[in-house]
Amino acid sequence: MHSNDGRGGGMGSDGDVDALAQLVADAEGVSDAARVVQIREVRVLAAAGVLAESQSAGASERVKAREMALRGIAAELAGVFVATDRTLQRRIDEARDLVDNFPVTTAAWEDGRIVRGHVRVIQEIGCIVPADDREDFERAAIERCEGETPNRVRGSLQMLAERMHPRCFTERHEEAAAGRCVQVRTGADGMSDLIATLPTVIADGIVDRLTRQTREIINARAKADAADAEGLGDSTHDGGSSFIGDARTIDQVRADVFSDLLLAGSPALDPTATGDGDGTLGAIRAHVQVAVSALTLMGQDEGPADLAGRSPIDATTARQLAGDATSWDRLLTHPVTGSVLECDTYRPTAAMVRLLRARDRHCRFPGCRQPAIRCELDHTIAASDGGATHVRNLANLCKRHHDVKHHTRWRVRQLPGGRLIWTSPTGRVYREDAPPPLVAFAAAPAWPPQREGDMPAVPPF
Repeated sequence: MHSNDGRGGGMGSDGDVDALAQLVADAEGVSDAARVVQIREVRVLAAAGVLAESQSAGASERVKAREMALRGIAAELAGVFVATDRTLQRRIDEARDLVDNFPVTTAAWEDGRIVRGHVRVIQEIGCIVPADDREDFERAAIERCEGETPNRVRGSLQMLAERMHPRCFTERHEEAAAGRCVQVRTGADGMSDLIATLPTVIADGIVDRLTRQTREIINARAKADAADAEGLGDSTHDGGSSFIGDARTIDQVRADVFSDLLLAGSPALDPTATGDGDGTLGAIRAHVQVAVSALTLMGQDEGPADLAGRSPIDATTARQLAGDATSWDRLLTHPVTGSVLECDTYRPTAAMVRLLRARDRHCRFPGCRQPAIRCELDHTIAASDGGATHVRNLANLCKRHHDVKHHTRWRVRQLPGGRLIWTSPTGRVYREDAPPPLVAFAAAPAWPPQREGDMPAVPPF
């Protein structure tokens, strides 16, 4: 946890800020113009689909006739768009689906409330929502998209769509899990893709463990390089000498550790190892954060739980994780909004960390989705300026955006409920509301409910 908070340093003159403001204004104009062109393109392509259907009307084999008509039109348009006719045919189908089945989303895009990335996410996720509920899904999704980046709202929209799906998420997950597998797809230049289709919580845990081990190696390499530059290298430490000439990127190190773990059971290069025994790198375990409601834990609800704001996981897996956890926290949430108010624990400092991870779930800088378990706690009002070490003055920021807050002209203030108001160097304001509630509220069950607002959730495992 990083808490050495100083006031952000100013960079650049007022003239630089004016130049940046002009660039931002120009970017706004470009964005608006691009949106108009993109929407016009979608409507042209959708009209092509309608034309293909009208050309095939009355044909004896209507399905085949429409396909042939669509191929002919796609081939014609391919020359204009400088693309293959297959690509144009796919884009025509996507445009027709958007205009016909997502009219509320299309209208919001035309009004400038959302961008094309939002449209793609809504269309991709909303396809599982029954047609009768589609409009309600669109309106709720658009409201969540406004002011957020497309990638940030994906997890929230997935949870929303799953709640509207006619079949239980747990039932569908069991069917999908039956298809888990590992495949090898041969590529060029002696390379191949190793693809594992796994339950999300397992896949996320694998990536987390690989990333943490990789960072251990990268950090040890940096220390070894610094010691070597100063002539302080320790020839008795196996790890330091192993890094000489090591220029691998973080992706390359992660791929190498992955290979070592599968082939040998442990990383071949462990910077914490000595000549007397193994190091601690192999002992690093996966770390995932799951939030699950009391109703799900007690088997009263089969709705999905939330994997750190990334994606839904099935209720059965969530209950298994809760049962295997050595400890878990009870979160007191607001009875209407679902926002986290308090966290019961005997260790106040650790409680703040867990509470803020549960509240924030990811870096709180606009548009960033770095999980909170990989972030640093920042004092919104710096401790050196009298800022209290309290949840009302703390928020998770990733290393990159923590540095941006302290070393640029970006400013932030925190409102009740964990809402952050960011102000850019040019004076633009970005409202970074707390992530969507962890709890979905429904009609009260027949059995006596818990006290109002008291909903438990599983903390980091």
